[in-house]
Amino acid sequence: MNKSLTKQRGEELMKEEDNILKKAGTGNAFHVPEGYFENLTSEIMNRLPEKERLAFEKKESTMWERVKPWVYMAAMFVGAALIIRVASSDHTPAAADRMAADETETEMEYINMAVDNSMLDDYSLYVYLADSDAE
Repeated sequence: MNKSLTKQRGEELMKEEDNILKKAGTGNAFHVPEGYFENLTSEIMNRLPEKERLAFEKKESTMWERVKPWVYMAAMFVGAALIIRVASSDHTPAAADRMAADETETEMEYINMAVDNSMLDDYSLYVYLADSDAE
């Protein structure tokens, strides 16, 4: 019973659709006048208002306008160099640097004195240092 209702409803819809197609037709309802696209560009150009041509006056550039890019670039490089210098410095006081240098010199004096008094030749000293590094 359910199938017969569905089939009947489908037939009614098809009849409605056929009636609408007979009334409206299947042809394209939109038409373009003959030669429309051939003359389109010239018609648009004719409808545009005339535009006044502006005459540009070339003015002399001043010395500052010519030098300004170079001054800005030089300032940029100076700023970058200062930033790199500040960022890479140690920030340790000079007195601490001198104390470290004095300690290093004192240590080197003791090492030189120990090497001279050890009575070792260069090869023996090399072997001794190599063995101590391995441990």
